[in-house]
Amino acid sequence: MVIVQQAQGLIGIVLVLALAWAFSENRKVLPGWRWIGGAIAMQIVLALIIVRVPAVWSVVDVINRGVAAIETATLAGSSYMFGYLGGAPIPFVLKPGSEQPLVIAFQILPLIIVFSALTAVFWHWGVLRIIVRGLSWALRKTMGVTGVVGLNAGANIFLGVVEAPLIVRSYFARMSRADLFAVMVLSMANISGALLVLYATTLAPQLPDAVGHMIVASFLSLPAAILVARIMVPGEGSVELAEPEAEVAYESTMDALIRGTMEGVQLVLAVVGIIIVIFALVNLADQILANLPLVAGQAITVQRAFGWLFAPFMWALGVPWAEAGTAGSLMGTKAILNEYVAYLQFASLPEEALSPRSKLIITYALCNVANLASVGLLVSTIATLAPSRRKDAISLGMKSWVAGNIASAMGGAVIGLVTPV
Repeated sequence: MVIVQQAQGLIGIVLVLALAWAFSENRKVLPGWRWIGGAIAMQIVLALIIVRVPAVWSVVDVINRGVAAIETATLAGSSYMFGYLGGAPIPFVLKPGSEQPLVIAFQILPLIIVFSALTAVFWHWGVLRIIVRGLSWALRKTMGVTGVVGLNAGANIFLGVVEAPLIVRSYFARMSRADLFAVMVLSMANISGALLVLYATTLAPQLPDAVGHMIVASFLSLPAAILVARIMVPGEGSVELAEPEAEVAYESTMDALIRGTMEGVQLVLAVVGIIIVIFALVNLADQILANLPLVAGQAITVQRAFGWLFAPFMWALGVPWAEAGTAGSLMGTKAILNEYVAYLQFASLPEEALSPRSKLIITYALCNVANLASVGLLVSTIATLAPSRRKDAISLGMKSWVAGNIASAMGGAVIGLVTPV
């Protein structure tokens, strides 16, 4: 029974491939089965190495300590600016049993600003560019992607849905439709470094090693996104295989620091606005649904509806059926609304609501920005950078949303395969 449950993720992998084929623009054209098998094997081997090899987690532990140091430094800045709302000691006596309140906007979201500034500085210094080029080289050699797709794939580990396309902006006008779609899916199927730190910090009460696992999820998403993209929009890349020069540059370290900070501030404002609107819309929908007849003695809510809709899908990824409703609710919230809202709901669940293995599967499956708002952001970014590709970007927008979600879902299925029940 245990072996069957651990192998359950194989159903999820087959389901992801079937969904990609169902949404394909040309179902008669498929990548070779050896190539598909190689892409899946790459994810499984990568997951095994990262999850099962202690030396790798020693490196991840160093990264965790680095993130903890950034959190402490950020709290110093936010507490100076916002006082006790930002984490400084409370200047009054709390009621017995009360704890200092956690104000997300003033204590958690500033992480985005600090990490955005650090990312820009490390990019200017060349540290991140070396890592991006290494990832690009690995993907070109193993999966045969063109240089422009490889470079964009490496950049998506650190940059967001708007920033990553800027790396290859002058190539949009002449890249093939297949390459354009691959770039869009890679943007959807990943999260930026700043969001990774934010989400991992939010999820830490449920998953202490959340930073490490989200880093692993980001790496697993690269081959998964390329695989899904090639099935859904078959075609040859039209850009030379050689890697192009990255097109994001700063004049100096101070320029990088200032521009990175301003980009972080804009992202924080966007996150605040999106969260307020989404919570308001969900509450409004719940008020409307409350007028319907009760189901199993409880009112119908958006969260319950998502649970019913996505429960079979999450079961296929490896989540036990008893927990599939809870997992499906989180997946629906992430895919339709916003991944941060889903992670906030995840973090607020009782400790016993999900098993440790299910928490891992869900963490990986949610680790992307493929929501409806991101579709608009990505399409508008490409249309602005290359007006001649506006029609293509619009036609591929919703496809990239589907592809981004199922690519990350494949990562969840893979991690379920290698994690003991």
